Amino acid sequence: MIILVEIRQCQNKPAGDDADKNAKSERMAEKSIIFISDAHLSPASIEREKLLADFLEKTGERLSHLYILGDLFDFWFEYRNAIPAFYLAILSSLRRLAAKDVSITYLPGNHDFWMKDYLTRQIGIRIAPDSLDVAHQGRKIHMFHGDGIAREDRGYRLMKRIFRFKPNIWLYSLLPVDFAYGIAHRCSELSRKHAEGLKYTHNDYYDYALEKIKGGADAVIMGHTHIPEIKELAGGLYINSGDWVGNLSYVVLENGSFRLDYLKL
Repeated sequence: MIILVEIRQCQNKPAGDDADKNAKSERMAEKSIIFISDAHLSPASIEREKLLADFLEKTGERLSHLYILGDLFDFWFEYRNAIPAFYLAILSSLRRLAAKDVSITYLPGNHDFWMKDYLTRQIGIRIAPDSLDVAHQGRKIHMFHGDGIAREDRGYRLMKRIFRFKPNIWLYSLLPVDFAYGIAHRCSELSRKHAEGLKYTHNDYYDYALEKIKGGADAVIMGHTHIPEIKELAGGLYINSGDWVGNLSYVVLENGSFRLDYLKL
């Protein structure tokens, strides 16, 4: 079937740049979109990083878009002339995806306070705001990492303000690289243990999704809780992509339909 479609395109190919744009749009429409979150890659997660990198390499030919809904790394901080040296495998895979015209968008999570422009300049990843609204395959999609939604997590909301306060970021950047990264990984570990101890009230996330659905979204996709789920709400969908720590889960959009999938080992 694909061969026949390509033959017809060749026979009726418009002239000039319009032909290339039309052909590219049709090819992109046939491809899938993947949503992932919460890999929390660190120096101690070499095997998981390789699993994720291999997964992206194998699925790349079928993708038009990849959305990373936060916390790909357990910690990320960019000095002017230095970045974390642990993530070569995943960064290389993402760069190869971008070179194949896969559109990659990163929504910051609660471990991504200090991203600058390295991933955009060197890898080709778009860094989005905290939340993002897009339309694909006839579906209106709202995306957000999900941090700060839980009503009882007041401490985190205060910490978020402190970490994003620009003078604090500048002061931290004055620390020697190895010393700063050591502190950061320890803090990330403590933050993760705190999050694991929380009992997430799903109603907080459902309420957030319901508000967006009533505002016109067909689907609300989040991460943060590490709990993969697709739930119908008021004619729309609440979707959580889960994580790449224990579940190895991701969400796929194909032909206008969402599904939750898992890496098979």
